[in-house]
Amino acid sequence: MEIERIPLQKHGDNRGMLIALERERNVPFDIQRVYYLFATKCDVHRGMHAHRNLNQLAVSVRGSVTFLVDDGGGPCEVVLDDPSQGLLLRRMVWREMYDFSDDCVLMVLADKLYDPADYITDYAQFLREVDASRYVGDMAACQGH
Repeated sequence: MEIERIPLQKHGDNRGMLIALERERNVPFDIQRVYYLFATKCDVHRGMHAHRNLNQLAVSVRGSVTFLVDDGGGPCEVVLDDPSQGLLLRRMVWREMYDFSDDCVLMVLADKLYDPADYITDYAQFLREVDASRYVGDMAACQGH
């Protein structure tokens, strides 16, 4: 799986630092929703789902968190611990978050509003849907030749 880290340009001086999040500059989609997680216990697992149509950018604004991500090709871990880097979570990527530091604030930008019908919360179902979408994509590629 290709991990897509998005560098976020820091601006600052002796007064402090600033990072601007701007659509099509460092956020590759129109932002429709922003939320953040905080005060999450270190032994808690969050996420444990995929989205059929939603793209997100996750930024650990403070502290650290570990992501397990899987696009159907096998899981890999990514640690977010730098507020000047975002993790791009495209549609049909399973995500779990864990190992939250005590001070972690995880901000997530999304390209769509909240829609419970967009969630896949069963990992086996996620794998079935990923395989089905790959089959449809392979067939379309074959028909194009």
